[in-house]
Amino acid sequence: MNPEPAVWAIVPASGIGSRMQSETAKQYLTFQGKTILEHTLDRLFAHPLIAGAVLVLRDDDSQWEKLEYAASKPLFIASGGEQRHHSVYSGLTTLQYRFGNDALVVVHDAVRPLVTLHDLDRVIQTASDHEAGAILASPISDTLKLQGNDLEVSGTISRDRLWRALTPQVFHLQPLLNALKKVIDEGLDISDDASALELMGYAPILVEGEASNIKITRPQDLALAESIWLYQRDQQDDK
Repeated sequence: MNPEPAVWAIVPASGIGSRMQSETAKQYLTFQGKTILEHTLDRLFAHPLIAGAVLVLRDDDSQWEKLEYAASKPLFIASGGEQRHHSVYSGLTTLQYRFGNDALVVVHDAVRPLVTLHDLDRVIQTASDHEAGAILASPISDTLKLQGNDLEVSGTISRDRLWRALTPQVFHLQPLLNALKKVIDEGLDISDDASALELMGYAPILVEGEASNIKITRPQDLALAESIWLYQRDQQDDK
């Protein structure tokens, strides 16, 4: 597999994560001797097609430099914005300034350290073959209930054709840059990067990802992440 153009990761890491119930920003919580953010970068850099990354941090971030992270590939720092899509836009402009528009961009949550190299293979290859890009996602298997007043159930929603969006989401740089600029200029509200492309008339491709690719957002997620990480390590050792 050798997609063109070059592949770069953007990792927005300027959030605080209040649901984690910790004074430490969630990306700097640790398991197995490293912060979540370090595990995430390690996983991305382990993929042979990813040339490097842009890490997007708050201007007042005081934790990153203390880590003295030894990146195995080029790593640039960009300033985070008010919302996540502002941060991704900042990362995109950093890449564009350095390398122009000819790049495939892997946008990945800082607190998803468990994405597999196999899933990275599949979503990168699919995105490279489609103008609209591609996203990792998971078909919804739970029954969905619609909330009414006072938390009473007001209906059941069909889960047919519904997917839960994951990351990474992979796009060609210029279409994503244009889409996010429109979102920012018009003050639109989006929930992920694919939403911005959808507003421009694109239809990104869904790539089914593994359930182990969890987002660490609550205290109980940290222990689960460590268990998955250990399982993945043991599976790799057995090969």
